[in-house]
Amino acid sequence: MRVLSGIQPSGRLHIGNYFGAMRQHLQLQAENDCFYFIADYHALTSNPSPADVAQHTLDVTMDYVALGLDTEKTVFWRQSDVPEVTELTWLLSCVTPMGLLQRCTSYKDKIAQGLSPNHGLFAYPVLQAADILIYKSDLVPVGADQKQHIEVTRDIAIRFNNAYGEVFTVPDEHIIESVAVVPGTDGQKMSKSYGNTIEIFEPEDSVRKKIMRIVTDSTPVEQPKDPDKCNVFALLKLVASADELGEWDSRYRSGGMGYSEAKKRLAELLVDYFKPYRQKRVDLENDIGHVKDLLADGARRAKAVAAKTLAEARKAVGLGACYG
Repeated sequence: MRVLSGIQPSGRLHIGNYFGAMRQHLQLQAENDCFYFIADYHALTSNPSPADVAQHTLDVTMDYVALGLDTEKTVFWRQSDVPEVTELTWLLSCVTPMGLLQRCTSYKDKIAQGLSPNHGLFAYPVLQAADILIYKSDLVPVGADQKQHIEVTRDIAIRFNNAYGEVFTVPDEHIIESVAVVPGTDGQKMSKSYGNTIEIFEPEDSVRKKIMRIVTDSTPVEQPKDPDKCNVFALLKLVASADELGEWDSRYRSGGMGYSEAKKRLAELLVDYFKPYRQKRVDLENDIGHVKDLLADGARRAKAVAAKTLAEARKAVGLGACYG
């Protein structure tokens, strides 16, 4: 089964990224033919600085490899190193109805968040469809909030196939069974845009300080507390064993416990969880040439697949006599 997913290089990855998607990506590579890419074309819709795009691309690569991505088995590359995807985007754009894009809620949500509207942001789903279809992907793991984009991709693929013949595999979504929304230090969804993240590989002292600043309510120590409404407990669910989590649940409901106790234990567990991967991350940072080689090799393997699919699509629409 060919599985495809992409992640934007919009900053250092945080534990919300890991428990929300990365962990599942790493698990899927064991039994599937996985294609994972760094979506630097997509990142341009928010007009980041060139230096940030370049550095964040390397950071994402190092984070994934340090956490266990097998680059010999899994194809892992930088999206812009396979420009065939942009030509396919144009071919798909020509069968994509405006109404289909106008119904996409992601565009409306991002504008509501303050992003400046531009064509790239509006046409994002067509580039995403090209990302998926050019590699003949069977499954696309996404969160529930991205399901609409996969539906759009399916619609575009079917329209193209109906018009020009069976060129594309019509993919299925694989809804990631992640935890509930990972809360940030302020209680909102953990997000770089909110400035409330705990990075996967930031210094351990910094992790501990951030955890001690997590927002909680003002319930006195002696009174019972509701674990289901506590940001600290929500994060404990990610790293504590079932037995320990049950003990914390009981302590919360019994009273006599301060939130600082739970925060200190959360810090211990979270630091210990990622400790085995820290040295690998340091080693990669000290050998950037190797990191770039990994991306180049992934691009070569991805390009071989993409070029073949693009040739089929070009021939189907009547472009390029050299294709027969």
